[in-house]
Amino acid sequence: MTPHLIIKKLWTRFAVLLLLLACAAASHAALAAALPEGVRQAASIEGINEYRLASGLRVLLFPDLSKDTITVNITYLVGSRHEGYGETGMAHLLEHLVFKGTPKHPDIPQELTAHGCRPNGSTWYDRTNYFETFAATGENLDWALDLEADRMVNSNISKTDLDSEFSVVRNEFEIGENYPQSVLIDRLMSAAYLWHNYGKSTIGSRADIERVPIDNLKAFYKRWYRPDNAVLVVAGKFDEAATLGKVAGLFGSIPVPTEPIPMGYTVEPAQDGERSVVLRRVGDVQVAAALYHIPAGSHADFPAIDLLSFILGDEPAGRLHKALVETQKASSVYSWAFQLFEPGALILGAEVREEKSIEDARDSMLSTVDDLLKNPPTKAEVDRARSDRLKNWETTMRNSEWAAIELSEWSAMGDWRLMFIHRDRLGTVTPEDVERVAQTYLKPENRTVGLYIPADEPMRAEIPAPPDVAGLVKDYKGGEALAAGESFDVTPSAIEARVIRAKVAPGIKLVMVPKKTRGATVQAAMRFHMGDEKSLQGQATAGEMAAATLMRGTTKRTRQEIEDTIDRLKAQIRIFGDATSVFSSIETTRENLPEALRLVAEILREPSFPASEFELVRQEKLAALEDSKTDPFQIASTTLDRHLNPWPEKDPRHVFTPVESIANVKAATLEQAKKFHADFYGASAAEIGIVGDFEPNEIESLVAELLKGWQSKMSYTRLASPYRPRPSISESLETPDKESAAFLAGIRIDMRDDSAEYPALVLGNFMTGGGFLNSRLATRLRQEEGISYGAGSFFYASAFENSANFGSYAIYAPQNSELLIRAYKEEIGKVLDSGFEENEIAEAKQGWLQQRRVSRSSERELASTLAAREEQARTLSFDEGLERAVGSLTNSQILAAMKKHLAVDGISLVQAGDFAKAGKTAEEGKQAVAAPGP
Repeated sequence: MTPHLIIKKLWTRFAVLLLLLACAAASHAALAAALPEGVRQAASIEGINEYRLASGLRVLLFPDLSKDTITVNITYLVGSRHEGYGETGMAHLLEHLVFKGTPKHPDIPQELTAHGCRPNGSTWYDRTNYFETFAATGENLDWALDLEADRMVNSNISKTDLDSEFSVVRNEFEIGENYPQSVLIDRLMSAAYLWHNYGKSTIGSRADIERVPIDNLKAFYKRWYRPDNAVLVVAGKFDEAATLGKVAGLFGSIPVPTEPIPMGYTVEPAQDGERSVVLRRVGDVQVAAALYHIPAGSHADFPAIDLLSFILGDEPAGRLHKALVETQKASSVYSWAFQLFEPGALILGAEVREEKSIEDARDSMLSTVDDLLKNPPTKAEVDRARSDRLKNWETTMRNSEWAAIELSEWSAMGDWRLMFIHRDRLGTVTPEDVERVAQTYLKPENRTVGLYIPADEPMRAEIPAPPDVAGLVKDYKGGEALAAGESFDVTPSAIEARVIRAKVAPGIKLVMVPKKTRGATVQAAMRFHMGDEKSLQGQATAGEMAAATLMRGTTKRTRQEIEDTIDRLKAQIRIFGDATSVFSSIETTRENLPEALRLVAEILREPSFPASEFELVRQEKLAALEDSKTDPFQIASTTLDRHLNPWPEKDPRHVFTPVESIANVKAATLEQAKKFHADFYGASAAEIGIVGDFEPNEIESLVAELLKGWQSKMSYTRLASPYRPRPSISESLETPDKESAAFLAGIRIDMRDDSAEYPALVLGNFMTGGGFLNSRLATRLRQEEGISYGAGSFFYASAFENSANFGSYAIYAPQNSELLIRAYKEEIGKVLDSGFEENEIAEAKQGWLQQRRVSRSSERELASTLAAREEQARTLSFDEGLERAVGSLTNSQILAAMKKHLAVDGISLVQAGDFAKAGKTAEEGKQAVAAPGP
């Protein structure tokens, strides 16, 4: 192409972009000129438009035509910070009950599933939010807005629902109690805050969860769930004017309580000396941590603290990583800055293997922090931290679904516009700013860790009060909005019409879907296969270690240089694999895709395998494996997998126990990993899927150039896992001192995914254990009886040979073991006895089909799916046929297929938990119930 044509082409694209932005601005201006009654225009920042209803509700509309989905996210400015004495965990408990229904929407989980949503709710210190992402249709949007308006004030909050749900929340509490790391952070927060509610875990105390009166919960709901205490976000593919009218109609009529919103007034005093916490629990991995009080997330000091957190905790550039991980005093380190409405906390931590000294790790961590005060951060460190944070910010904004949910956090800090102000502030932070905040807040007297050491004079870090957020954001205008994307039809046939396929070299299949995306984003999924059954014998650990070390350095770049390049490219790059395959995913922008592909090719083809990094990989893997040795879910999963899929120890398909894997990793050598890469890696069998904003001809030529001549020494034949019948087992495994137990069930099935009965089992499984809290299993085990925090089922069938698995899972309290097993068998029995109701099937079809549509709306998921179809020698016509088959199923077809392939007695059941302790606890409970009252 001549320079003249290149310039002309670039100018045309720029003109189109200007036209789109002008049209968007004109559309918004027209909307602002004709607002619905009771609605006024507020801020408009970089494509996000705010409106205020007379009731006080804030409405943020974020149109994004490049997505075929819509996300509705409503945030209530109430969290654990607002709870009273004896009411810890109330905000989180209420989050659960709001899913129970209203008179108008009596079965919310069923409706969410029927509309194919990706929903959830979450509670944090300053807020509670509920969101659902669904296919972009007017009917779905009308339903979602109606649902959120209705449950804002009409949720049942009944004693019956509380009686069933409190044990589910208690089970969630018990899950957290399984992990010493999370418990340690709770204890740190509790010790660091004398008076403020940030010192109390959002999950609450067990006693409060179990005993909170229903009237207290109702009063809490009425006090905080109101339009003048909420922020509604709608993001995705929708008509802004029509949506604003719907919002005004649905939410505008909700009355505002006459009682004003309660205002908090507790102020945590400056800490006046080091505090210490010691936690003793069963486990294998040790943890050392330190907490420092810091200002509110809206404070001008916070951006510098954000960069300081990165400088300390990043891997591999962070100072803690160099001081602890590279010296093998710790296996990993972390640093988190809690960005909250009121003064929060900076938490530093290190995981330490059981054979290492926890005291040495603690002392090294604290001396590293103290040394930072003497040797301030360099400009290179600050620039690297800024690049990482700004990249993450832009990655979020490129995806309107993520941005819609992220806005909850900033709204909870005082105003959503803080999200942009924080970005702008990050751009101006200097090394001197970072040094100043370190000197101000990283004082020994301001931390919670270690021993108490008296001081001659108190040295306190006075934490400034939150600034006036309203004044801070009043005149803020923001910067230029990201480029808009195109409207994209996600039906299989429409996608296939845009697919470009190419074989760029022997064994390499390339499939591309160019499309305009928000922020000119592009996603790539790459899959490389290797070896065969004979050559891979005994190579499992070498293959895993080789894959895990790839990104630690190349012949041209160090690990840090790789990370810096990724940040410069505004990319997210992952490379992972085992002895049979290596996978890579890329998210970046149009202009940076070629260089990102070059970087990935360099990492795959030219790894340097640094000895020091190989040892760090070993330590990280050992720490993770040691942590899993006592984890109930891992123990149950390993036991079931080994039974259903027995393979010889040398076979790469063999399922190792954590203890076996620890021995293997300890014995692994750098030379073995290098040899595995030299013998097996190559592009002799590969699939690459790319979806987003890119030039297909350019990328096709580049892929051919990058992978040219890279052939595997060892021939490739896919490892099969053919169906083999397995007898059912029932095992109960003890995991001492674990508050939560795990249940897993499974059965092997003689079926391939193109079998005539496959669609029936797909939908049957969806109704049995899929969906969102409304499957047969979830309804019985969680909604009705409150036995399990999480319960469901799964079904998978191979595309290559008859090999399928049906399985189930549940997380529960050990004392409920017998109740869970009985309820599980009864529900599976009911399914196999009479199948499903007609309306249940109709709603399941709709929900399942819309979930598939939502999945194809994600460029990342679509790229991965297209690559997988290439390996299967299929197109998306397979998906279209499957969806057509599922849509035509009848109850008799589903029932016949499930009866043929499933039997209650044929399913293997495995449980893991502290059942011995639970038995004692249950007996003590019976005695307490039988004891006479006062």
